[in-house]
Amino acid sequence: MFTLALRPTLDLTDEQFEQICQANRDLKFERTAKGELVIVALTGGKTGQRNLNLSGQLWFWNQQTGLGAGFDSSTGFRLPNGAIRSPDAAWVRLERWQTLTLEQQTKYVPLCPDFVVELRSASDELMDLQAKMREYVENGLQLGWLLDPETETVEIYRSQQPVEILVKPTTLSGETVLPGFLLTLAGVLTA
Repeated sequence: MFTLALRPTLDLTDEQFEQICQANRDLKFERTAKGELVIVALTGGKTGQRNLNLSGQLWFWNQQTGLGAGFDSSTGFRLPNGAIRSPDAAWVRLERWQTLTLEQQTKYVPLCPDFVVELRSASDELMDLQAKMREYVENGLQLGWLLDPETETVEIYRSQQPVEILVKPTTLSGETVLPGFLLTLAGVLTA
């Protein structure tokens, strides 16, 4: 991950940020609340497999319940603080998603998801991901999981609660945010 400070020289609008993303399709970008451009490294094969396993389980649960809208790692969310972030997996309650106009649903989604997952890859700094998770909570996140395959740990972030750390769990519950969702961690947290 590489961060490029643009302010005070340049203050990117959403449209300019989108143009940069479109012109550089081989790169993945985020924008911080301070207006910094974050270049996120592409993942390797193992992380890609883990992320597909994770997203597949979330997709299947959501298809069965119809309780919300699920998103993959290519989706940008414009948080209330102005940052544009792209979690590895995200989910928004259906009633919140349906309040958005078609244009809002098509562009960067103008809200913080109810649920996010960040899956640490070899190129990610843990402190950067932890800061990103705190930012989600500060912007309205209800439940978030930071998965670290290197240490086989999970950090659980909840609104107005301290972070909970689990070592080598085999499953994670979606609690009341994703009722009935149980993520099997074999193939996600472990090889």
